[in-house]
Amino acid sequence: MQAMIHGCRLHYEIKRNAKANAPHILLLHGWGCDSASFSFIENALLEGATIITLDFPGHGQSDEPPAPWGVDDYAIQVLELLQHENLMPVSIIAHSFGGRVAMVLAANHPEVLTKLVITGGAGIKPPVSERSRKRTKRFKRYNAILERLKEIRPITALINRMQASLRARYGSSDYVKLNETMRKTFVKIISKDLLPLLGSIQAPTLLIWGSADTETPLWMGQTMEQQIPDAGLVVFDGGSHYAFIEQWQRFSVIVKQFLLEGTP
Repeated sequence: MQAMIHGCRLHYEIKRNAKANAPHILLLHGWGCDSASFSFIENALLEGATIITLDFPGHGQSDEPPAPWGVDDYAIQVLELLQHENLMPVSIIAHSFGGRVAMVLAANHPEVLTKLVITGGAGIKPPVSERSRKRTKRFKRYNAILERLKEIRPITALINRMQASLRARYGSSDYVKLNETMRKTFVKIISKDLLPLLGSIQAPTLLIWGSADTETPLWMGQTMEQQIPDAGLVVFDGGSHYAFIEQWQRFSVIVKQFLLEGTP
């Protein structure tokens, strides 16, 4: 299914449970992934719920956002989709970047959520070392010089190549492979610290984390457990940022119990 939601063509699917009063569960994937991330759990959840999946703008079969978006824009689009399809309230299962969107939605629109599951959730900014701060300042200075030099038409192509080389040297792999709109979107997203919002999340929240997650380290999950009023943390020993896939059977059992049968 496709629809223009919040000014962007969004690809989404709704798998309806035969029971009219079945609860709704929304699955939100991580950055660089798409709605297939949770395909392993859809059928298990469909036994007791209506399942909604989507490709975030800039991912999968959805269009890129019309302008650089921040987390709030993505959250608004999800909210408008749920309103458009009359699917509220929902429970949400979210991974990584999807966790950012889910937390903003939960904090700003508590009436939308019944329960929340976050695995390897992003959104808490790590402490910045002095070395990292200097590195970022150096990149911004060099990049600003190159941007000004682009105005000299005969060397624009050369400047573009130099800028690509600069980004490859200083940027993350996620950042480097993006086009201009999505780069600016990526920067807006990672610049927003969601820590101040955690205390406003009212929905019962289950956090599932891999102990060896290097993308969103375990301390982030522990911080979320402390800051979200009604939260519990389950740690998958040895699991990476994709522990929910690596230990998918365990993840499925825990999530199904939490969302459809009560608190494990």
